[in-house]
Order: sequence, then structure tokens, then C-alpha cells
Amino acid sequence: MNIMSQILQKNIAASAGFEKADLVLKNAKIINLFSEEILVGDLAIANGFIVGIGQYDGLNEVDCSGKFISPGFIDAHMHIESTMVTPLELAKAILPSGTTTIIADPHEIVNMAGTIGLDYLLNTTENIPLNVYIMLPSSVPATEFETNGSGAFLVNDMTPYLNHPRILGLGEVMCFPNVLAGDPVILEKLTLCRDKICDGHAPGLSGKALQAYACAGIESDHESTSFEEAYEKSAAGIRILIREGSAAKNLRAIVTGLLDSGLPLDRFLFCTDDKHLEDIHRDGHIRWNIKMAIELGMDPIKAIKIATLNAAQAYGLKRLGAIAPGYRADLVILSDLQSMTVESVYKDGKPLEQYRFDNTTGDTIDPRLLNSVHIHELSPAKLKLPVYKKNHVIELIPNQIETNHLFESLPSDESNFVPNETYTKLCVIERHRNTGNVRVAAIKGFGIKKGAIATTVAHDSHNIIVAGDNDADILLAVDCLSEINGGYVVVSEHAVLGSVPLPIAGLMSLDSGETVQKKIASLVAYAHDLGIPTGVDPFITLSFMALPVIPSLRLTDLGLFDVNAFALIKYEPD
Repeated sequence: MNIMSQILQKNIAASAGFEKADLVLKNAKIINLFSEEILVGDLAIANGFIVGIGQYDGLNEVDCSGKFISPGFIDAHMHIESTMVTPLELAKAILPSGTTTIIADPHEIVNMAGTIGLDYLLNTTENIPLNVYIMLPSSVPATEFETNGSGAFLVNDMTPYLNHPRILGLGEVMCFPNVLAGDPVILEKLTLCRDKICDGHAPGLSGKALQAYACAGIESDHESTSFEEAYEKSAAGIRILIREGSAAKNLRAIVTGLLDSGLPLDRFLFCTDDKHLEDIHRDGHIRWNIKMAIELGMDPIKAIKIATLNAAQAYGLKRLGAIAPGYRADLVILSDLQSMTVESVYKDGKPLEQYRFDNTTGDTIDPRLLNSVHIHELSPAKLKLPVYKKNHVIELIPNQIETNHLFESLPSDESNFVPNETYTKLCVIERHRNTGNVRVAAIKGFGIKKGAIATTVAHDSHNIIVAGDNDADILLAVDCLSEINGGYVVVSEHAVLGSVPLPIAGLMSLDSGETVQKKIASLVAYAHDLGIPTGVDPFITLSFMALPVIPSLRLTDLGLFDVNAFALIKYEPD
């Protein structure tokens, strides 16, 4: 027999009680998601798999009297790069709160570096104590109205990865206008992945346009901001990923609607999309989504099912997402079900304390990933914004990544925009190909005074984005980003208050998660001291202002972009 057959033979023997299991968690309250009930008994584990529930003896036994055992939680959609740490550091951050599996879309780093970036994530997630599944980015670049680093990621680039065991399908199809127009490039990608999972990204899509999007084979969406939107998409056969991240917080609206409507929950999943390390440290990861749903009135077992079995079944993750014989022993021990208090976590039947979190993958980082900031020298003349009777203005919406598109009179020195407490100057500077592209707009609701903040994290093409109330600080912030090869910077009164270098593609740090978290927390505090409202996460909010697939108004290195019209704006209002 081969090794897998031998393991199966031993597991069957332990399950039948002929041999002792490797580990038995005794007298536990076991959450059975198939029957949606709590079973009191022993949970037997062998070779990293659950082998039985009932009365068992083990070589090692742990008394779990009074404690609940849940399957490990699954994040159905997230971006590793958005945590700004390496995959190993991410594992260290999210495993203690119970997330044992993530489904990651690497379009951030693929926009930067193409297959070099994708290979980096696949290689560095191969042997870490976290289940990492990856979707092939569908929209690189997200639109033709911006400049990314890698150019287009096409079917020929995708095909070699299609049979990789951890590639699940096609990542969020955010170019939904192209889908509706029958564009052959996206249709080729959808056809390539027709036997796999095709994720969606269609904020506000409704009516026949939504029907056509679903007809194309799109199976999920994480962009619903209201229950009404989620309901219509769900009725069209699309699974709803309920998002609660650092910038976009949609869970309360959707879960409240679910509870009021009595709609079946089997096609709803939880995700974070983009969640800051500071928020993960404070609240936990998917555990926070579950806790919020319970506080809103959802039955705890149903909330856990959304976070586990629903996701596993949606993405075809066999032997994950439940507690039953033959399932992987990814387990969360809870001391309290209502508050979702995580006491310990087991990964493949071993407590986290038994894992080494040293960087032992042996991989080297391609030098091209570490040299990603290439810009022309800037001058104040490049930062001027002519004023008209009224200008297009981007308005922030608190706790959302959508924006409002306003037409307002701007303060000026007669011919050019002069920022004040109401209107901030926003600039996007192309950093990949040294094109010299610089675009400027006014943003309302950012509130920065006597300073500027800047970052190379600007979804999805990740050009430099900077917001400030004076050109001198804006220019200094950009210079600092060039010196540190990407990251976060806060400047005030022509002095750098602090920075967080993110040298891996300008997106990720080489430091520990703890170090990155402390540095970012310090920068966020500086940013709020400069007047950015407490309800606005300075850097995460800024990073989405260049994303031309989220309504309503964005700024790319090619100009102001009207997402609803899906076109660059070539005029100012009268």
C-alpha cells in the first residue's frame, strides 16, 4: 500500500475503535453543521483528520468539558497583499482567531508583476499552517483607463496554472461592462474556467444587466451594500459574500435583512475582502463576522455555518468546513458561543503552539518585486488643478468604499484649486513605467490640514496616490515613497512624521506583522491628528480612490473616471 492508503487504513481502525486515536477532545459540545445541532461527546482525531464523534480513547486526551468545538473558519474572498505582510505573517495574525482557510484573489500583485507575483504567492503559501486557495485574476488591469505594472494577464498566462491543486477558478470579474458588451477577452477567460468557480464583482448591478452577468457564469458577488441588492443577486443564482472589512462594512445591512426576510442562508458566505492588521488584532478575522451576526440576532450555529460549510461547499473544498468523520481536523475551541470567544485553535489536528512560524520556505524574492517605484521628477506645476464655475468632486461616504460624484465650486487663487478643510487635493502618479502621468482632483470629506499622506497601495493598479492640503508636503511625501521603494508616508509642515516601507511590489513588508501593525497604527494616529475624521481609515480609504470599478467617481493616472458611465471625464461642468 502507498502512504495515503496506510493512513486511511489507520484512520478507519481508529474510527471503528480498533486502535486508539492520536488525539481525543473529551466531553466537548461539538457543533454539527449537517444537523445544525450541538452534540456532547468525544471528538477523535488521527493523522490530522477527524475519525469519529462519540466515546473514544486517545493516545493523548484533552478535557473540553463545557467548551464548544467549531470547524475552522473560512474567508471566502480576500487579498493577501492588502494585509501588507507576507503570507506567513498573515497566518500568524489570523489563525489565533480561528480562520484556518482563505480564498485569495492575487490581482493586486499580479497587476504589479504578472506571473512573477502569482508565483511568489503560490510558493510562499505552499507549506504554511494555513489553507490558502487562490483564484486566477480576471481583470488585470481592472480597466483600460489606468496604467498598471504588468500589462494584461490573459488566457495564455492563466492556462499553465489551471490544474494547480490550489487554484480554484477565476477571480472577481470586475470588468462587468465588458461582460455585458460580450468582449471576447473576458469571455475567453470565463470559458477557460467554465468548469471551475467564477467569482463576481458588480456593485449596484440590477435588472437585465444582472441577469446577463449571471448568464455569463458568474457565481458569487461580494459588493452588495444593501439587503435589497443582495436579495436580487441571490435570486439570480449568485452566492452572496457578506463583507465586513476595514473600509467596506456591509454585514449589518445584509444580515438584518436576512433575519427580517427569513430568506434561506445556504447561499450566503462571509468574507473580509480587505482587512487591516490592526482590525484583525483587535477584533479577530472571520470570527468578527460571526460575532456581529449573532449580536444582530442570528442563531450561532447558522452564523458559523455561513463562515464554514457554506464556503467549503461553494468552492468545492472537500473535507473542509465541518466536523464529521473524514474531515480535516481544522478546529476552533470556543469558551463561549454567543461572544465567539476563541480559546484555542487546532490546525490538522495539532494545536497552534506546536507549529513553527519561522520563514522556512526557502524561497527567494525575485528582485523585480523589490524595485517597483519608477517615476519622473515632479514639480509643483504638475499638481495644478484649474478651477471652473463648478468642478467634479469626489465625496467620501463614511464606512463605504463607494463615493459620491459632486459638482461644486472649489476654493481657488482665481485660476487654480487651493485646498481647505472641506476640499483636499488628491493626486495619482504613475509609478510603473516612468510615463510621467500625473492627475489631480478634489476630494471632499478627507479633511487633512497642514500635511499630506501618500501610498503605493492604490487598488488595483497601485500607482502612487497622495492627498494633502499643500503642494510642498505632497511632493515630499512622494519623494519619501521613492526612497523607501513603496509603502505608507505621513508628512506635515515639510517634515516626514513617519513611514512604513512595503518593498515587495510596493504592497507588502518584509517585517513581522507585529512590527507592521505598530508602525501603521502610529501613522494612522498621525493622520487623524492632521484632521482626517475618525470614521475614515486614512490609508485604506485613500487606496480605493483610484479603483475605477467602484461607483461613482475615481481618479486614475489617466484622469477622473465616471464609473457609472464607465468612461474618463473629458470636461468640467459649466
